[in-house]
Amino acid sequence: QVQLVESGGGLVQAGGSLRVSCRFSGGLFSSYAMAWFRQAPGKEREFVAAINWSGTSRSNADSVKGRFTIFSDNAKNTVYLQMNSLKPEDTAVYYCAGQYARAGDSNWSSYDHWGQGTQVTVSS
Repeated sequence: QVQLVESGGGLVQAGGSLRVSCRFSGGLFSSYAMAWFRQAPGKEREFVAAINWSGTSRSNADSVKGRFTIFSDNAKNTVYLQMNSLKPEDTAVYYCAGQYARAGDSNWSSYDHWGQGTQVTVSS
């Protein structure tokens, strides 16, 4: 049974940085593309970034380009989201997702496994 466990969320001031992590277990990490989505109160779930199984292909939402970076460590079965130059509008619950045997995309319904989420709050 694949499990995804996020960590690293918290409260940060605007302009600051934060790194969230997602630990993968219960399956073969290298068979999965991984992604981060986020959901703010009263809003729909939003794609943030994705990375393919080998880490050679990444995509970001326009709203975070140049500020957020997704990367993975296959030795640790972990995917990370480094968030720099944070803005109050980045405040949301951040979810990790795994997509089996595909390259990763921005469609949340195409992902097979989800973590429980970690809260990121950016104060102005």
